[in-house]
Amino acid sequence: MSVVIESAWPRTAAWIGGQLRIGGIGVRELAAEFGTPAYILDEEEFRARCARWRAALPDGEVHYGGKAFLCPAVVRWLREEGLCLDVCTGGELAVAVTGGMDPARVVFHGNNKSAAELRRAVAWGVGRVVVDSFAEIERLSAIACEAGVRQSVMVRVTPGVEAHTHEFIATGGDDSKFGFSLGAGSAAEAVRRVLASPWLELTGLHSHIGSQITDLAGFTLAARRMAGFLLEAEREHGVSIPTLDLGGGLGIVHRPGDPVPPHPAEVVAALREVVPARLRLAVEPGRSIAGPTAVALYEVGTVKEIPGLTTYVSVDGGMSDNPRPAMYGAAYTAALASRASQAPPREVTVVGKHCESGDVLVRDLPLPADVRPGDLLAIPASGAYQRSMASNYNHVTRPPVVAVRDGAARVIVRRETEEDLLRLYV
Repeated sequence: MSVVIESAWPRTAAWIGGQLRIGGIGVRELAAEFGTPAYILDEEEFRARCARWRAALPDGEVHYGGKAFLCPAVVRWLREEGLCLDVCTGGELAVAVTGGMDPARVVFHGNNKSAAELRRAVAWGVGRVVVDSFAEIERLSAIACEAGVRQSVMVRVTPGVEAHTHEFIATGGDDSKFGFSLGAGSAAEAVRRVLASPWLELTGLHSHIGSQITDLAGFTLAARRMAGFLLEAEREHGVSIPTLDLGGGLGIVHRPGDPVPPHPAEVVAALREVVPARLRLAVEPGRSIAGPTAVALYEVGTVKEIPGLTTYVSVDGGMSDNPRPAMYGAAYTAALASRASQAPPREVTVVGKHCESGDVLVRDLPLPADVRPGDLLAIPASGAYQRSMASNYNHVTRPPVVAVRDGAARVIVRRETEEDLLRLYV
């Protein structure tokens, strides 16, 4: 197995003459053609990360976590790389349809799927629906009956494993809006209710303990508990439950010094040690595929020095295109990307243009002291949970996503315009 050194930057990123180049194209050229802010996505890196997961689990299922970042072009890449897709809303389901994904390779998540979303999923032939509540079991059973089909489902279980991550992205404990508690017995009852419905087919169990995880201990503990519960359910009901889906959540490097996450092959090997070989193993990487593939590219507009306190470097984006620092203190790095500088570094705070004091992208960042308006800054590890969480706060339009590969660039998500915003008003 070849060793890939994890970095916050895409693998084709290189500084040549002081300018950052990605996919063989310099950022000055990209900014001139596509404007800023923009997400620059390395297609080669994205596909390579898909391939690493597929190679790590050739006899199982790799479901890309679409909530990290999804568009029709990405769906096509997933198809070509042999991955499945998980979605959690009707909107994500619509993107899967538009991108031409085989519905049998789609898993539909969500703690509060509407009847309309479930009808659409059943009608399209979604491979599996992950049921998340007793009400949903009844709702889906009735919808499947109306359609005259037997819908394949998985039961989402909270295994009582706390991921060592931020509370907003931890989902495996008993006190969670997701799934059925293993410890409280509701998971066992959910299995019984699914098996009692002639319109539902139980084909697997599912768990997901959180996000941005770099320690395998939580994964393996959850796998052990889930495998044990699956075997107990099979013995109790005399059925076979062929698939165990252990979710995603593997972290990435956002900045130098961050913990280096395990390689996909290490993750799968650790899970296989505790999951019976006869079970089909499924995983759901999202951030670990998309995250390191893109950089957010900004132009500096203002540099404001407050003597004895802080120097603020303001860019033309901010919390509307990356809400994660404001939401839960996510830490990033950034670099001067458009030119070389011999100036000594000084610590600055990179902020956005929004009318919020909390609109901070990077704190305590050493940048050359001569950073000035017109310079380009690049923030790596921007491929996941940025464009997908972007908003129109302050009526700022959302940036484009530009895919680069082998010296060519193309827009895969266009920049929003003011006309797009105004079209919504009546």
